[in-house]
Amino acid sequence: MTISPVAVTDRASFVLAANPGIMTLDGTNTWILREPGATHAVVVDPGPSDETHLQAVLAAAGEVGLVLFTHRHFDHTEALGRIVELTGAPARSIDPEFTRGAEPLVDGETIDVDGLSIDVFATPGHTTDSACFLMGAERSLLSGDTILGRGTTVIAHPDGVLGAYLDSLAHIRELIEEGLVERILPGHGPVIDQPAEVVDFYLDHRAERLDQVRAAVDAGATTPREVVQRVYQDVDESLWGAAELSVAAQLDYLRQPNFGA
Repeated sequence: MTISPVAVTDRASFVLAANPGIMTLDGTNTWILREPGATHAVVVDPGPSDETHLQAVLAAAGEVGLVLFTHRHFDHTEALGRIVELTGAPARSIDPEFTRGAEPLVDGETIDVDGLSIDVFATPGHTTDSACFLMGAERSLLSGDTILGRGTTVIAHPDGVLGAYLDSLAHIRELIEEGLVERILPGHGPVIDQPAEVVDFYLDHRAERLDQVRAAVDAGATTPREVVQRVYQDVDESLWGAAELSVAAQLDYLRQPNFGA
């Protein structure tokens, strides 16, 4: 079976992994970035350990100069060892566990690969090691799971932290307001061409959920499961396990000073 990359911009295309699910939507988007006319590419989130997917990525990428990871979750990192073996390219992430001897990414760092400039932004919240990557030349932000192409993301407590996540969303909103981001290239789901609207929706959604969680606690709910049963009645029960993670993060947030539940 031939898997063709999907071109999105002059510098970005993706190969969709065959790992659809309730947490991965259509599957993991493995992004291939290259400056027009350049030889070396950057691969972002090589995805699951699927040889067919990986070979499609490498066929589209050609010579790989760098592998980047937006965060540690398995659906983004499982192919790490194999892609390093096949390409010899350094692999970098905020989490040193995934750098394979390369330097960990640093917030505010600018990376240059064969003329392609990428700015690194630490955006903790979904996980503590979440990062976004900005290609300033075309105002495209690779968001990993911090912002999805459809729906909202899970705050994967205890690794995920809601306060940090809200700060990360606010930072991305500032980048949009400053004219630095015009589109978002997510780790799952379709490309976002109205980033301000989506980030505002995310912020409003989190505020609404916090109000609902406060009300559930006031009504006697004491555990994440009890809160989910009250607050997420409109959500398919197959998603309640993920919802419990986010609720645990919200309860932890509400217990912080000035947010007493």
